[in-house]
Amino acid sequence: MIVLGIETSCDETAAAVCKSGKIISSVVSQQIIHRQYGGVVPELASREHEILLNRVINEAIIKANIRLENLNAIAVTQGPGLNGTLLTGICFAKGLGLGLGIPVVPINHLEGHIFANFIADPSLELPFICLLVSGGHTQLWHVKAIGEYKLLGETRDDAAGEAFDKGARILGLGYPGGPAIEKAAIGGNPNAIKFPRSLMGKNNLEFSFSGLKTSLLYFMDDFKETKTLSIKDIIASYQQAIIDVLIKKVITAMKINSVDKCVVAGGVAANHCLRNGLRSVLGDNKIMFPDLSYCTDNGAMISYLGEKKIQLKKYESLSFSSQPNLKLS
Repeated sequence: MIVLGIETSCDETAAAVCKSGKIISSVVSQQIIHRQYGGVVPELASREHEILLNRVINEAIIKANIRLENLNAIAVTQGPGLNGTLLTGICFAKGLGLGLGIPVVPINHLEGHIFANFIADPSLELPFICLLVSGGHTQLWHVKAIGEYKLLGETRDDAAGEAFDKGARILGLGYPGGPAIEKAAIGGNPNAIKFPRSLMGKNNLEFSFSGLKTSLLYFMDDFKETKTLSIKDIIASYQQAIIDVLIKKVITAMKINSVDKCVVAGGVAANHCLRNGLRSVLGDNKIMFPDLSYCTDNGAMISYLGEKKIQLKKYESLSFSSQPNLKLS
């Protein structure tokens, strides 16, 4: 079976081809137009998808060394995400599917991120705890089977990726904030400043990062670099505060649910500080990360999960539409 995956939930225009459970091509085009605004502008994102989709999908087909006529199905992100960008991808997928006479499968973006880990390791066994951490979501899930998920905890305000983006803006760094902060933190002392870690009580699996962001804002209002405290120290300390919270919650969730395996999904999963921190606590046998290319939004996770949905006959007719607030559980 050959499935084309299309992802347009935010500002990455992505397409990939999955053949019999193996990704044979994956193309991602990040919309650089948003950098000048320090964040994603929804209307611009929708327009950019319209411009890029045809080229990106064509490139994915060529790299897979197939023809459009070889496709058995198309999988496309239904939500969550920005309504306009989701509609752009869905309309394109439906038009192509109708033209080729093949099914179009709607995919939950969050579910796609979780199952990106299976691309790296098809032998990954269920159940496991999943830390889903990105610009829009910070959640802990107990994943028991495909379609069987229990939400253990989530953020009450900002997501971790959002905290990185807003922190980067306060610090005068670039967008997206996660990679900018991680790069700028190199050489800094992560223990120089004791920024707040919220909701760290026993067995608490909720997240909150708004207080941390506010603390950074007030700190920078009075900051003057000295020989004992540099801007790198501040950046490293801010990053460490976010990472410490994520690690603590993962460990707690695993203990409470008596699960000895954890996977991390979403854009923040690419952060090396998070990866190294979790590995140092859990060891390589109990923690798994997706390939770096599959951490941020991509079409590979959509095409891979789309094939699984077809095999399980878990998909709808063409009557589906975008669901910007689509839930997983």
